[in-house]
Amino acid sequence: MTVREVEHGITVHAPATDVYRLLAEVENWPRLFPPNVHVEYLEREADHERIRIWATANGEAKNWTSLRELDPEALRITFRQEVSAPPVAEMSGTWIVEPQGPDETRLRLLHTYRAVDDDPDGLTWIDQAVDRNSREELPGLKDGLEQAAQNDELTLSFVDSVRVEGSAKDLYDFVNEADRWTERLPHVSEVRLTEDTPGLQVLRMDTKAVDGSTHTTESVRVCFPHQKIAYKQTTLPALMALHTGYWEFRTDDDGVTASSQHTVVLNADNIGKVLGPDAGVPEARAFVRKALGANSRATLEHAKRYAEARR
Repeated sequence: MTVREVEHGITVHAPATDVYRLLAEVENWPRLFPPNVHVEYLEREADHERIRIWATANGEAKNWTSLRELDPEALRITFRQEVSAPPVAEMSGTWIVEPQGPDETRLRLLHTYRAVDDDPDGLTWIDQAVDRNSREELPGLKDGLEQAAQNDELTLSFVDSVRVEGSAKDLYDFVNEADRWTERLPHVSEVRLTEDTPGLQVLRMDTKAVDGSTHTTESVRVCFPHQKIAYKQTTLPALMALHTGYWEFRTDDDGVTASSQHTVVLNADNIGKVLGPDAGVPEARAFVRKALGANSRATLEHAKRYAEARR
């Protein structure tokens, strides 16, 4: 049996306690890790956790369940995949957070794994996925950790909501069936939806902004019928370094609240190129809030009409 052990690392300009805390709180992961789309807790007890992770690997969408043990004293987090996705037979590892000074940290990531049936092609696939994801995620993780630790003004989050006198199922269906958005949504000019695994979608589309410009985006979406669709954009407009969000449908005695949430990290290097030489971070924040909010509210209003027509 061939077992592979590999290590990757990076230096982060942030206090070790902040680095550990941000890694320990899995709700931060879609923002911190480039491949991660969505993470949720399945079980939590003291320093033991069971979590489910949706992420991309070698261009494919995958999901798995991991067990974690947190050691805040040693600044270590160990993890093991409970049920791995083929070709992975077993996958475990450790995050090691090493203080290098009051505002600098060495972050080490260890992986141990083997392939299903000891298949050499499968092991090669895992080698490539682990190396590519680690090399891609660590610089992005470094940036995300540093921004989060500094409470960077480049990050903004917001929610738009509508009340609907209809069913959550119909609202969910409207958003889930994105392959029909060109006929249902005037701001969507072209769309391609693939769903090789039920509930795990790749959505590529061209959308029109309020200023008339067209943007091509691609997202990985995780669908939870008929409650929520979480997503992360993998192809972004020039003004954004990161964009995650979710559609959510909450039922109460008076109807349904349909919401669209966005978390964005601005790409500071492109603000002047996109908005002009006089624009700064405040103008970029306002522009993104207006553009994303307008499209979200338009989609929510069309979904509302669709659901209410089916009461």
